[in-house]
Formats: sequence, C-alpha cells, structure tokens
Amino acid sequence: MRYVGRITDWNDDKGFGFVTPNGGGDRAFVHIKAFERPSPRPVSGQLISYEPRKDGRGRFNAAAIRLVTPQQEKRISRRSGWPRKAIATLFLVALVIGWFLSRIPTIILLIYGAMSVLTFAMYGIDKSAAVNNRWRTQESTLHFAGLLGGWPGALFAQDVFHHKSRKAEFQFVFWVTATLNCVALAWLLADGKATAINHAMFETMMGG
Repeated sequence: MRYVGRITDWNDDKGFGFVTPNGGGDRAFVHIKAFERPSPRPVSGQLISYEPRKDGRGRFNAAAIRLVTPQQEKRISRRSGWPRKAIATLFLVALVIGWFLSRIPTIILLIYGAMSVLTFAMYGIDKSAAVNNRWRTQESTLHFAGLLGGWPGALFAQDVFHHKSRKAEFQFVFWVTATLNCVALAWLLADGKATAINHAMFETMMGG
C-alpha cells in the first residue's frame, strides 16, 4: 500500500530525512537511494509517495519513493473525502440559530465552542509532534475530546493540518463518537434537561 506525505528535516549533504504521511500516522525514514527513478534532489516540504516498510528494529523506512508532480498534487488535494469543514460549519451555524431562537441553551453553545477550540489545538499539537518526532497525544484522548463536543473543531483540524483524515480506523471511531454526541444532544434538548441545567448554572452564578 502506497502512502503520500511530505518530507521533513531533509539533510541534503547526507541525503536523508523523514516523511510524515498525510492524514497522520508514523513517520518514516527517507534515504536518497530509496527513490525509484532519477529525479531532482528532494527538499523539505516536498510531497512524495512511498511504501512504508519496517526494518529489523521495527522502525519505518520509506521504500519505492516517487516525487509527486504538481499535477498529481492537485488531484490529491481534490480528493477531500468527507466535506469536513462544511459539516462542522453547518452544525455550528445550526447551534447559533437555535440559540437565537431560544431553542439551544447558552451553556450548550459555550461547551461546543470551547471544546471545538480546545480539540482543534490538540490536533495541531499532535500534528507538530508527529512531524518533529515528539511525544504524541493518544488517539483515545482526541476521541474523548470529540465526544465531549469538540468534534466540529476536530473536523476543521483534520482538514487544516491534514491530520488523522485518511486513517480508516481512526475515522471510524471518530464518526461513532460524533454520532453519539449528536444523539446525546438531541436527547438533552428533547427531554428538557439542557434547559434545566442551563437555569441551574445561571442561578448558581447569580448566587442562588
């Protein structure tokens, strides 16, 4: 199976660097001798396609490497899959409209806004950690943040950072958590519990 990713930390004198796959995953070692055909010297930030292979120590190496041409890069960028930003935007706009119509309690709007910003930042930090080979955020933590209302921010982050967007197992769990969150929201609104919680919190802030 071939992956597509961008070269990072390229050392042209020594002819090696690393590649981080688009959509998230383990970065792999790139060596100039692993390129399939003669090509211009690669540079950091260049898009390549490759086959990930493990060495004897369990480390990933990029094999059968090919440079991605500008035309191929445009085709790849058009394969957006789910319209993530559109889904997140529509959901958040619906929340705001519901709030204006007094159908959505203020506390619900604040929770989704705060959790979306927090989750967006978590994805960005994890993407940076993947590129720079630092400590990673556990996938379960990202899923939990989405379950608590941060999934719209996660959708924006997956598109902006090209992170976790093509990992099938992650995406399956992600959409399950997003669906569960929406079901829970519908139950709270239909049962009137969200309004009761909103009133209770307002009374608490006002000192009873």
